Amino acid sequence: MHLKFDESEFTVSAGDTTIQLLPKEFALLVFMHRNKGLTFSREQLLDKVWPLEYPVERTVDDHIYRLRKKLRKLSGVELRTVRGFGYSLILPSAAAAYPTLFDPELRDTMRDVFNKFHVYGQGKSILTLAAQKDTLGFELDPHYRMVIHFMQGDLEWLLDTEEVPLQDRLFSLILFYMFSGDPKAKLAFCEQVIEKKLLLPADQLELEILTILDLFILAGEPERALEQLTRSYEVIAELGYENFVPATMITELLAHLAAGAGDEELDRLDEAIRQALLDKPFLRETGSYKIVKGLRLMRSKQWREAEQLLDEGLQVLEMSGFVPLRLYGLYRIHHFCRVFLPHNALYPKYEGRFRAAVEDCGLNQFGQPLEKRMLSMLNPL
Repeated sequence: MHLKFDESEFTVSAGDTTIQLLPKEFALLVFMHRNKGLTFSREQLLDKVWPLEYPVERTVDDHIYRLRKKLRKLSGVELRTVRGFGYSLILPSAAAAYPTLFDPELRDTMRDVFNKFHVYGQGKSILTLAAQKDTLGFELDPHYRMVIHFMQGDLEWLLDTEEVPLQDRLFSLILFYMFSGDPKAKLAFCEQVIEKKLLLPADQLELEILTILDLFILAGEPERALEQLTRSYEVIAELGYENFVPATMITELLAHLAAGAGDEELDRLDEAIRQALLDKPFLRETGSYKIVKGLRLMRSKQWREAEQLLDEGLQVLEMSGFVPLRLYGLYRIHHFCRVFLPHNALYPKYEGRFRAAVEDCGLNQFGQPLEKRMLSMLNPL
């Protein structure tokens, strides 16, 4: 689509449609059009469009909101929000400008690149690459469109979008649902999901052999997690899911810690995890490992060292760019302390941070719709 700008009248036209804009709306759209496909933060837009003025960041949001309403008359023109980065102008002519959009080899290559970043837990790398997809000329795989919303903690989109079938979103929604209440209740829910086979096969398997282990532990039943681990390792070996090994070993360490294992057993597992992470230095697993080690130090009342490791682990998870992973880390700390280490000196700090993270992810705001969706899944009308 070709847009025609009239600087004297502050109008933009496409075909027979002309839209009247305010001066700053016009300037903002002209700048975005000159740099279409690129993503700009609020600060960058303030610097480029309001260079000699002193507006606040809300000024950008207000102008974007008004522009979006006016641009609805131009089909396919989109001022897209790239969560965590800013705004990008997308035009329907991108397909014509980038014939690589239709190249199946490039599509498969880009999916492999996204998958590699995902495996290593490099969420910020995923976001950076996705933000430049229109400039680079590739189509974002539908699966990774959903992954990006998940990693940004966009619970509202996961609940309401029609871009991706509900079946494909269910596992992500279940993970958020885990964070929203008592692990005992969430364990009972997940056991029903497993029994009824409600998830896609790969998601169902991950829930059965890995995710549910944490729920066993945090519900106060670490022995069940230890029993399940035998099957988990068998399935991982049988299917060649070697990338699951570090996460499973870390969960095993947490289970033994909760079950009251002695230092000799914990040291053995700790060393095995350390060696595994040398081979597979995944950010998510590195952060989780530090958190479990911090909980171990907390159990032995080494408060200063425990706090340092817990904070380092949370920082690594935040660096990964996966908002839910940091929430998952705080969830582990909060409920492990609540069940196995109540009244310890560090608990109030991490309880407060967990509550704040729950709020930031929208679980307080969207908790009821999420609960309704999950229960309706178990008991459809």
